[in-house]
Amino acid sequence: MDDLILGVVVGSRAYGLEGPGSDHDRRGVFVPPTRAFWSLDKPPTHRDGPLDEQFSWEVERFCTLALQANPTVLEVLWSPLVETITADGKALLAARPAFLSQRIAESYGGYARDQLNRVAARRQTTGETNHKQAMHMVRLLLAGAHVLRTGEVLVGVGHLRDRLLAVRRGELPWEQVVAWAAGLQADLASAAATTDLPELPDRARINALLHDIRERNLHP
Repeated sequence: MDDLILGVVVGSRAYGLEGPGSDHDRRGVFVPPTRAFWSLDKPPTHRDGPLDEQFSWEVERFCTLALQANPTVLEVLWSPLVETITADGKALLAARPAFLSQRIAESYGGYARDQLNRVAARRQTTGETNHKQAMHMVRLLLAGAHVLRTGEVLVGVGHLRDRLLAVRRGELPWEQVVAWAAGLQADLASAAATTDLPELPDRARINALLHDIRERNLHP
């Protein structure tokens, strides 16, 4: 659509974990005309489509989630597979370090813990293991420690493709998966203790960015 300022592919294709039948998980950011916010009926905060497997956030909602260190949202800013980008999209990417903070430790760690708990609960109640969920739990822990140490969000994990896919296929014994996760949780805590990331994101910079985008789209 004409108001899309950033459109990327995430998921297995961006992670380097794709197979022959993998989906094209598309995510994006859109900017409605500023005047649309002046009426009682505001633009949506998110939408599906129009492409298959595409989901997009309105830019203010996207920025709010990114400031909270939402892993799914931050991956959009670092995806290597960019399909659509405008001048506003380039400005958003230029400001991406401002979204990063020590909140990463809790957001990534929390998401990973939740997934691990869900997998463990399902194993206990049904005896079944959601191997795909377990793989993403490991990936989140890896990504969290990486961004705390480098200031860059880890998307591509092709260097660990074989081992991660072994988890997804259920080839790695559950005890080894749990041990790997425990080691990664300790590594995440170590990275959090020594990170150079600020305690809080640069909300003022992102607010200024949003103001500029709104100004530019006052008379599109």
